[in-house]
Amino acid sequence: MRQLKGKAKKESWKDKKERKQAMQEAREQIATVVMPTLAVLVLIIILFVYVATRPGAIE
Repeated sequence: MRQLKGKAKKESWKDKKERKQAMQEAREQIATVVMPTLAVLVLIIILFVYVATRPGAIE
């Protein structure tokens, strides 16, 4: 059957499987890359605020 120019081709089972696998890999990267990076940034901010607001030695 002839494919119309404006219509997208129907997704095959292989395309669907590849798309699901890519989404799974993206979820794994969130857990292994994004979350630890955010945790380190939050700890740096907390440490900076703690050091900036602690009372200095009274002389």
